[in-house]
Amino acid sequence: MTPEHLARLLQGGEGMTVEFKRDRDALNRDIYETICAFLNQRGGTLVMGAADDGTPSGIAPEAVAQLRKDLVNTLHNTQKINPPMQLAPEQVELDGQILLVLSVPESSQVHSCNNRVFSRNEDGDFDISGHSQLLGELYLRKQVSYSENRIFPFIRLDDLRSDLIERVRHNVRLQRSGHPWAELDDLELLKSARLYQRDYQTGEEGVSMAGALLFGRDEVVLGVVPHHRTDAILRVHDLDRYDDRDDIRTNLIESYDRLMAFVNKHVADPFYLEGTQRVSLRERIFREVVANLLIHREYLNPFPAKLIIQRDRVTTENSNNPHGMGLLRPDDFAPSPKNPAIARVFRELQWAEELGSGVRNLFKYARAFGGQDPILNEESIFRVTVMLPQLGTAAQPEPRAESPTQSPTQSPTQSSEQVERLLRVLATHGNLSAAQLRQLLEIRHRPTFRQNYLDPALAAGLIEYSLPDKPSSRLQQYRLTPAGQAHLKQQDTSL
Repeated sequence: MTPEHLARLLQGGEGMTVEFKRDRDALNRDIYETICAFLNQRGGTLVMGAADDGTPSGIAPEAVAQLRKDLVNTLHNTQKINPPMQLAPEQVELDGQILLVLSVPESSQVHSCNNRVFSRNEDGDFDISGHSQLLGELYLRKQVSYSENRIFPFIRLDDLRSDLIERVRHNVRLQRSGHPWAELDDLELLKSARLYQRDYQTGEEGVSMAGALLFGRDEVVLGVVPHHRTDAILRVHDLDRYDDRDDIRTNLIESYDRLMAFVNKHVADPFYLEGTQRVSLRERIFREVVANLLIHREYLNPFPAKLIIQRDRVTTENSNNPHGMGLLRPDDFAPSPKNPAIARVFRELQWAEELGSGVRNLFKYARAFGGQDPILNEESIFRVTVMLPQLGTAAQPEPRAESPTQSPTQSPTQSSEQVERLLRVLATHGNLSAAQLRQLLEIRHRPTFRQNYLDPALAAGLIEYSLPDKPSSRLQQYRLTPAGQAHLKQQDTSL
């Protein structure tokens, strides 16, 4: 969060989703009740080191590290917050004072603090533990709002992959001695992870959709979500179809493995030093990109998720239940998990970061990797674009056959003027067919149009098919991508 953003937040005062705490040397004891209430309601932002009227009072510099440590450790403690939530505060300086800002998402689960359930209204936090009607409404709202909580009472334990559950158990043993999942049997682990729940409307108990997607046998996964599919595509030489493809219709853990293997096969990993230690930029970036593709998907939507590797970029698309609209930036967005139970398992496997940290790391490493910031566009279809280091560094298969209209060695920048003309026409007129584009651009020769205009724009990810699964359809049209819109905006700004 930028100091400017924090200043606006403080000026707006406290409310349903904003709370100030005058912490200086230690955390207020009621801070965890507020975090619990935010989790149970609409989420919110907690500012530590600010008076009730929004005046920055600051945290003592010598106490900052300890306060951060205490907060993070306590949020991992099931005796304090149950189920635990992995959150980390951000340090911001404003008017010479140090403040800690904690972004708390709305959770898909009901949380308790010291075995009491708290909710939130305009007047603050209140204990609803003894109010059966309010508790029932809260549980019901969570199940309706988050599809991952849907109960499947007829899924048996032997319908799940015990080897995958053991993989999670083994991983948490390596991470931390005394982890609560380490010695639990399969059913106890599922319950602890909120992957086996009770439906408070019907009284039924069973494995949730999240549990089935994470650990289910393939027939169980497709029985729960028949349209479940993630399409990994390499589209470098054959722009109409693909050069390599993996059609993935399995559980999320093996889906992650296959997507990372596809990336490692086709994307180069340039040499990079962080200090004196070499780190894998490819691993740092695509671990976050692939995890995001699987974690933050709305699985009730039949839109097939995609990971598309092109000449100079990788783009992912997945159906989304948006909490906001537009481009996301690490300095002004509020993290909100779409499937927190799935996300928690991915974090325990060390495939995902704490909320907010992953986006910041993605921006940090993507610029070093491909020379540009990634593009994260949140709409009903969530799209992420990451630029690749340079043309031709990825491990790519030989093209099937080179047609007269294709030039595999041609860089999109060689036709930058023609591409920009194409983008301007689409920005003015909206979706257009190839014939309509040629007419508006006054180009009669089809091979010239494809080689100098259409193919470079597609390869650069600046335009896309309106019917991506039917590239040769007679109804096919072309449209600007978020990257194309951002390119035009950048060009206009630089004029």
